[in-house]
Amino acid sequence: MRSVVTWGVCVSAVAVALAASGLAQERAASTDPRVGLKPGLHDAGVAARHMELVATLPRPEGFFDPAAPAGVGSPPDRSPGTPAPADAPAAPAAPAAPAPPAKPAPPASQRPGAGGLDFANSDMAFAGTHMWVGNFHGFNIYDIENARKPRLTTSIVCPGGQGDVSVWGNLLFMSVEQTRGRLDCGLEGVAETVSKERFRGVRIFDISDLRKPRQVAAVQTCRGSHTHTLVPSPGDPSKIYVYGSGTGTVRSGEELEGCSGGKPEENENTALFSIDVIEVPLAAPQAAKVVNRPRIFADEKGAIGGLWRGGDHGPGTQRTSETNQCHDITVFPAVGLAAGACSGNGILMDISDPVHPKRLDHVSDKNFAYWHSATFNNDGTKVLFTDEWGGGTRPRCRATDLPNWGANAIFDIVDGKMQFKGYYKLPAPQTDTENCVAHNGSLIPVPGRDIMVQGWYQGGLSVFDFTDSAKPVEIAFFDRGPLSATQLITGGYWSTYWFNGNVYASEIARGIDIFRLKASEFLTQNEIDAAALVRHEEFNAQQQPKVTWPATAVVAKAYIDQLNRTRAIQPARAKAVVDAMERADRLRSGDRGIAAAITGLDGLAGQLETDAAAATGADQARLKALADTLKSRAARLR
Repeated sequence: MRSVVTWGVCVSAVAVALAASGLAQERAASTDPRVGLKPGLHDAGVAARHMELVATLPRPEGFFDPAAPAGVGSPPDRSPGTPAPADAPAAPAAPAAPAPPAKPAPPASQRPGAGGLDFANSDMAFAGTHMWVGNFHGFNIYDIENARKPRLTTSIVCPGGQGDVSVWGNLLFMSVEQTRGRLDCGLEGVAETVSKERFRGVRIFDISDLRKPRQVAAVQTCRGSHTHTLVPSPGDPSKIYVYGSGTGTVRSGEELEGCSGGKPEENENTALFSIDVIEVPLAAPQAAKVVNRPRIFADEKGAIGGLWRGGDHGPGTQRTSETNQCHDITVFPAVGLAAGACSGNGILMDISDPVHPKRLDHVSDKNFAYWHSATFNNDGTKVLFTDEWGGGTRPRCRATDLPNWGANAIFDIVDGKMQFKGYYKLPAPQTDTENCVAHNGSLIPVPGRDIMVQGWYQGGLSVFDFTDSAKPVEIAFFDRGPLSATQLITGGYWSTYWFNGNVYASEIARGIDIFRLKASEFLTQNEIDAAALVRHEEFNAQQQPKVTWPATAVVAKAYIDQLNRTRAIQPARAKAVVDAMERADRLRSGDRGIAAAITGLDGLAGQLETDAAAATGADQARLKALADTLKSRAARLR
């Protein structure tokens, strides 16, 4: 999320397109249950398809303003074509009583002045049976061992926004960017323009005792940390790297040595046009420090501001921010790649040397206002970028908003280059009082398909299939009515992530929600069960893991369901595969019939490989994957 609006259009050039798009969406919305939902904070109307809400918890006391529990209203939306306000840092919170670092949440009477996003829930991280939910006011820890009965374990007050969190072993990392952040986690903010008490950067907490997290390091950076990404150190498990993405103003060199801003042609040492690489020794996190500020936006001649310089892309196009920062970086260590959503560009990087990432390719898009975040598919052959048009606080999913603005853009990755294929945007129009635009999500690990769950703020969450990059299709959703029918109050889903069989959602104003997928014509129970077999000890969405599936009958059935859906497998072959895998799952070491089962599995695998040679596209990949599943199962029996 950004605290400013960065958009603009040429009305005369797009009026006809807007009208046509609006009519099309209004017609499509006539039967969509998400349209016309009752507003409310905890009693809003609900619409769901192929999803079950299994649990919900409100924000805990101390993490909302009792005088305005839903938050405060925003000014009316700007008319298209009017100038956008200049970028500016978020305003500091109003003064209040101080609090010691890492102290459990105080009662609401001790809260700071509530304004804007001071108490907004933000990103999530997972480890074992616990979930961490970041907040502009600190973070909360939940026990999710029983997804139907989540429990709040610990609340830690430590203001500074935006509170994005990641977990690695016994360490928690939290992003801090606002000028109110203090080294001691105090509530009183920082009144002085220059102060050694101010903190902007990445906090590190020891969470070995979940009830008493303890801040052990605070790495200062020139622009603070809007988001961050954990990057493993290849071949050296004793340390980890953190990519810090700061989007705020550059702080004074008097406050932090070495910081200065300005255009690159005026100041070659500007803290703009770079990211921060922080090295963290895991045994001594207090020694964490910035070790590089790579110039990943440089052109072939070495000019550090070599990518998009800001402005629109011609008549009828979006005004796009200058590329002098990354909002979010997603790394995929298993394939050695990272995708940076970097204000005016999407960039692809080689991170084989994480201290010195190298840009492989960059793209721009006339329909994007602000490149916000990125997600790879599990093969690393696609990358999806989101556009946070309106900064996350404006209504950008109305019937009159273009479907390719504030949307996802999907690219295939071919020989280290990105090739645009298509867009995906929430298909149900929202109201003028619902902030809505593409935001954070993750893959749902269904074998043989590229499926993602994604938050759209007050547009709810959407589950969609982008296996065909050019034709993404929604397959499930959940939505609530607006917080208010009369004013725009920022709320909705900041993040929605799949973790070990469930979908978890961080709701800015309401709290947390937990969902389970339901079988439908778009997604079978076998596919859902196969996804649930994937288990992660830790999950940080910006650090994508490579998923592999066990060689079981459920996984084989998931592939067969997909092949049946496209009529790419003969019924007799499908039945033979299921029978062989179920028979293999019943066998135990020493059982008679193992040799025959191995022979049968190997024979069927060979037949599937022959079938794959005659197939194309996704069907070919699924047939090959099914053959590999049978071969792996046979190998386990040997």
